[in-house]
Amino acid sequence: MSRTVAAPKQVPVICVVASLPGTYSETFIQAHIERLPAHVEPIYLHGVGWQKGDGQPLLNPLLRSAAAVAREFNVDFEALQAWALYRYLKRHRVQAVLAEYGVNGARVFRVCRRAGIPLVVHFHGFDAYKHGRLAQVSPAYAEMFGMVAAVVAVSHDMEKQLATLGAPRDKIVYCPCGVDLASFSGADPASAPPTFLAVGRFVEKKAPHLTLLAFRKVVDAFPEARLIMAGTGTLHQACMQLAAGLRLSEHVSFRGVISHREVAALMQRVRGFVQHSIRPEDGDSEGTPVAVIEAGAAGLPVVATAHGGIGDVIVHGETGFLVREGDIDAMADYMIQLASDAALAARLGRQARARVAAQFSLDTSIARLWSVLDRAIAEPSVVVQPAHTVVARPDGAPEVP
Repeated sequence: MSRTVAAPKQVPVICVVASLPGTYSETFIQAHIERLPAHVEPIYLHGVGWQKGDGQPLLNPLLRSAAAVAREFNVDFEALQAWALYRYLKRHRVQAVLAEYGVNGARVFRVCRRAGIPLVVHFHGFDAYKHGRLAQVSPAYAEMFGMVAAVVAVSHDMEKQLATLGAPRDKIVYCPCGVDLASFSGADPASAPPTFLAVGRFVEKKAPHLTLLAFRKVVDAFPEARLIMAGTGTLHQACMQLAAGLRLSEHVSFRGVISHREVAALMQRVRGFVQHSIRPEDGDSEGTPVAVIEAGAAGLPVVATAHGGIGDVIVHGETGFLVREGDIDAMADYMIQLASDAALAARLGRQARARVAAQFSLDTSIARLWSVLDRAIAEPSVVVQPAHTVVARPDGAPEVP
């Protein structure tokens, strides 16, 4: 008696579109590329054009100097790039595109529409908030929101912001980034010295200078207190000068860019984690800072501002403490509480670990994101343009013979 054997299920093919491959602070994008249950084709915007994951440009090797050729012969170079991306997506039978950051979604949505491929746009922070960037891309966003399969927000605050920008509420999906619980664990605040850790880029929205001002007050109360600051950025040198001016040079260690393994190791040896994120005048804002989730996963209490998605992760008085943006006195007071009460730090850290494990693990985050992509593949909602239409600028693919 013969028996029908079901054909093996085909692995879906998706394309992840991102910028600046290897950016040390964007491990969440690399996690999407490596862990989504699909065959992932990464594409990066590098320099003036798109390139594949192996670093090769999408344009034919004969056209690698296409930018110069385009200028010489008055050819639309962006249309050539769009054509190359269109051909790549079709050749690899891509079933869905995940654009990391709204600005990349704005660059590729017309190509996706022309190719009939559903697009999911994953917003992360500045792309939803920064005034100058929004002024540039708002017209494209308005058109993009009308054809995307879904818009991913990493915080509840961002959900509201995307709706304000015009994203249909039924397309907005809350999906915060997650962390690997096995990589971040083992903190022991009860036995750690009164040392605090801050990890992040030295940029205005992370306000490392305000963390230093708060820490000056901590040292006044606890001369044995120490602060480790990891990361780099435009404010790095200024913060080193500020620490010297505040007579904190012996109390603050600036580590520069360190690996995630080193971050995890440091988290096992400190009393708590601190981050004073703010929304500066240009409107830039955090999504949900991954370092805050990592600290909770490690088992550390967090003292941070009630900014962006931080309040989604930190429950005030249960897993850490939240203060108003700019309130360095309150930040210092809570740091002093943790410095003076190791048992309190340990209790908050245990509860932080439990909360992250339940709601912000990497497995949970990947599963949420995949459910969005899987639904987009199963029920594509992309609007395909009529075959006779040629889209030349800024990112639409021209007709392909």
